[in-house]
Amino acid sequence: MADAKKIMTGAVLPGNSTVELREFPIPTPGHGEVLIRTKSSTICGSDIRCIYREHLGKGPEGYQPGMIAGHEPCGQVVETGPGCRRFCEGDRVIIYHISGCGVCNDCRRGYMISCTSSWRRAYGWQRNGGMAEYILAEEKDLVLLPDSLTYSDGAQVACGFGTVYEGLEKIGISGNDTLLVTGLGPVGLATAMLGKALGASCIIGTDISEQRLKIANELDLFTHLLKAGADNVARIRELNDGNGVEKSVDASANDQARLTCIQATRKWGKICFIGEGGGVSFHPSEDILHDQKTIYGSWVTSIWRMEELVERIVRWGIHPDALITHRFPLEEVSEAYALMASGECGKVAVVFDEELK
Repeated sequence: MADAKKIMTGAVLPGNSTVELREFPIPTPGHGEVLIRTKSSTICGSDIRCIYREHLGKGPEGYQPGMIAGHEPCGQVVETGPGCRRFCEGDRVIIYHISGCGVCNDCRRGYMISCTSSWRRAYGWQRNGGMAEYILAEEKDLVLLPDSLTYSDGAQVACGFGTVYEGLEKIGISGNDTLLVTGLGPVGLATAMLGKALGASCIIGTDISEQRLKIANELDLFTHLLKAGADNVARIRELNDGNGVEKSVDASANDQARLTCIQATRKWGKICFIGEGGGVSFHPSEDILHDQKTIYGSWVTSIWRMEELVERIVRWGIHPDALITHRFPLEEVSEAYALMASGECGKVAVVFDEELK
C-alpha cells in the first residue's frame, strides 16, 4: 500500500530550463489501474528538446503545464484497482510510456505511440509521469520486469532501448553487417549495445563531442570511433574496403550526420533515422536510387516488441543501465536535467530506494 502520508513529491517542467518540485496527492487506482512506487526514472532527450528548454508541443499532444514529468519510469506495484487481470502487488514493472485508446488499429497492433485518438495520453506529457515517488498507470501499459534486471535497466527499456530495438529490427542486424552509428548520446550508445548483441561484426561510431567519444570508448561497444567531420564518409569507406557499411543508424538528428549515414552506406544498404528534429538534404538519384538504398523512419516501438526486448536482454546477458553515467535522488532533479541538457554525459537517471545505492 502507498505511504500513509498521502502526499508525494513530483517534478514539473516550466519550460525555461528549470525544474520545480511540488507536492501532489498520492493517487488511488481506479478500474484497470495500478499504483506503482517509482524506483528509477531516466531522462529522455525529447524531454530536454520539447519541454525542459521550452514548451514546443502545442495542443493535446504537447506537454500539459503542471504535469509530473518523466516518460521513462520503472517501479514496483504497490496497489491495484478493481478489474486488474494480470499484475498484482509486488510485481516489478516497466511502463510503456504512451497510454492509447486501446481500440484503434494502431493500439490493436501494440503501437500506442501512433494512436491519434483524443483518449491518447503520454506519461510525463499529458498525464503524470515518473519523476515522482508514485505513478498511477493503466494495467494495459505495463511490461513485467524480470528479477535479473535492475529497475534502471527497465527505465532504459521504457523508451530509449525500445526505440532503438524497433529501428534495428526494421533494418535487420546480423553477423554479416558493419553498423554505423552517428550521434553517441544515450540513443546512439544503446544502438551500439543492441547492435553488438544482435551480432554486428563491426560497429563504427561518430560524434562531434569529445566527452561523448570518451564515454563511448570507455564502454567498449565500438570497433572504431571517429570525430565527426567532413572526411567521415571517406574514412568509413576505407574501413570497409571502399564499399561502405551495410547498415547505418542516425541518432543525432544532425543534418550532416544523416547525410553521412546515407553516403557511407554501401549499395543495397539500409539506413534508419531515429534521432528527432533537424533536417537533411541529399541527391535522391546519386545518394539513394542508383545504389538501391532504403531509408527507414522509426518512432518508439510497440508494447509487444518491448516485451520481446526484455526477454532477449536477459538472454543476451546485457544491462542497459551500464549506459547510465550519473544518478541523482529526486531532491537533486534540477541538477539531473541540467546535466542531461548539457550533453556532456551518458544517460542520466533519477533513482529511488535501493537503486540509489
